[in-house]
Amino acid sequence: MRIRPAQPDDAAAVVALRAIVHPYLVRGVESTRKMIADPPPVDGWTALVAEVDGQVVGWTSAEPNTSTSVQGFGDVNTLHVHPEHRRRGIGTALLSAATDHLRPLGVRRVRTMAAADSLPFARRHGFTPSREVRYSALELTPPPALLEPPAGVRLRPIAELDPHLLYEADVASAVDEPGDVPVNAVTFESWRYDVWENLGLDRVASTAAEVDGDVAAFSLVKRDGERMWSDYTCTVPAYRGRGLARLAKTAALHRAAENGVRSAYTSNDESNAPMLAINARLGYRPVATLWACLADLT
Repeated sequence: MRIRPAQPDDAAAVVALRAIVHPYLVRGVESTRKMIADPPPVDGWTALVAEVDGQVVGWTSAEPNTSTSVQGFGDVNTLHVHPEHRRRGIGTALLSAATDHLRPLGVRRVRTMAAADSLPFARRHGFTPSREVRYSALELTPPPALLEPPAGVRLRPIAELDPHLLYEADVASAVDEPGDVPVNAVTFESWRYDVWENLGLDRVASTAAEVDGDVAAFSLVKRDGERMWSDYTCTVPAYRGRGLARLAKTAALHRAAENGVRSAYTSNDESNAPMLAINARLGYRPVATLWACLADLT
């Protein structure tokens, strides 16, 4: 077993591994290749793979979290190991390599995600579950029925928008997003990398609801072939209570289906009752539960 930095040529193997362990996550080979070759604009981001006999059997990435004002906070993302290679110390080796990478960068508190059957592993390594996250799926054959926009509301594909306006709406809506730390320090540079320049972003299906020229709500679609991920659906606080998030998400799902998407996936914090209600009305069904887990680095 060898732990090493991920290379762009690992992308296909990484995506294949993820499809086995987390089939409800959506990120294509080219998007993964770009992420490894051209990392996010975060000092200290890294991606690691575990290799056995030349085969990629484990993956994680790690980074200081620069989207929050909380100092010394970092993430170990999507750590997973092929089912046939578990209980051999590979997950522990990946986690140790990730946290050893983060400590010299000043990270003192770290978050990771764990499925229910991985919680004993997380606890053994000092992590405490903090938040429950629901992953859901929706088959788009047929898609949800389109809704008629109310007077004064215009639905537009985000391809027609100035990305700065979408960024401002994103920042405004994320202030009270449920989470372990506030999302209140996202720069336009990092948002542009994560969202606007993401190779999987479908700017035609992704839909914004405009009110008097303002981006009041939007729903983002990141796509890999016939599968899509609802990356973020939100409403700017001043426009909440008008059904705009449901309106935008329904339109985004409909446009994606018209262009060949057959299955949609998303995730929500279990405390986010409004978004869970929207997804239930759209027909989403739960497919997995993961837990956000926190640990102090010593």
